[in-house]
Amino acid sequence: MTDRIRLDDQVAFVTGGGGGIGRAIAIRLAEAGAHVAVLDTIAERAEEATERVRGCGREGLALSADAMDSDALRAGIAATDNMFGRIDILVNNVGGVSARRFLDQSERSWRRHIDINLVSMLAATHAAAPVMIRGGRGGSIVNVASIEASRAAPNFAVYGACKAGMVSFTQSMALELSEHHIRVNCIAPDHTVTPGNQGNRAGPVDPSSWKQHSNDERDAMNRLIPMMREGVDMECGDAAVFLASRMASYITGAVLPVDGGTSAASGWVRGQNGKWTLNEALNFGG
Repeated sequence: MTDRIRLDDQVAFVTGGGGGIGRAIAIRLAEAGAHVAVLDTIAERAEEATERVRGCGREGLALSADAMDSDALRAGIAATDNMFGRIDILVNNVGGVSARRFLDQSERSWRRHIDINLVSMLAATHAAAPVMIRGGRGGSIVNVASIEASRAAPNFAVYGACKAGMVSFTQSMALELSEHHIRVNCIAPDHTVTPGNQGNRAGPVDPSSWKQHSNDERDAMNRLIPMMREGVDMECGDAAVFLASRMASYITGAVLPVDGGTSAASGWVRGQNGKWTLNEALNFGG
């Protein structure tokens, strides 16, 4: 059974693979036996993640490029194909968001959100899928969406719309590419500890620089999550490996929440006394 999750000698291309969830996915793919090309806008992050891939005994390719530049993204996929002669796994992970009311958000900001969260996925898929088809071995595309794709996202409206579009595109591509035995799925994280949401948005990943939260802050966050803790990036990596592996050979067009149960909770939270309530502020058992 364990052999069915192995990805030995497959080749993966991961966008935004130098930090956070993308880095974790790149490392987990390498641990499962894949060679990995890591694309990141921050060169030192791409190099560090690639060194981690090589430390797993796999070959790695570090690519410093902005995924919002479709030509650079296509060039990175071409470089991966030139080096390895194949691409079996595409992970569309790159994304970004800033919190702002929609009416206070500029059109430039809308377009940046759309370019990084949605257009990058379209461009990478358009470039990588023909390489998979040419190889005749099938393949797997894993898109990193968010639970914001399936619920309201006040102050994140454009981001949420992009992630909803990612889910729709995933389902459409699952059908369009099925004849080539290419499976297309999503993971949908929620609260996950990453450099970006800890303020470490540039430069090397440095956990020592991250904000230290108070006990009250941690308690308030944990009570929002049924499993009582934030997610770890490597847990998203595990989910991506599963979806890329033969263990998921009959799964396509699916959205897999990696969220500790927050999407299932649908507004239910723990009150300070540990009892479940739809809104703690109303003091219904909170």
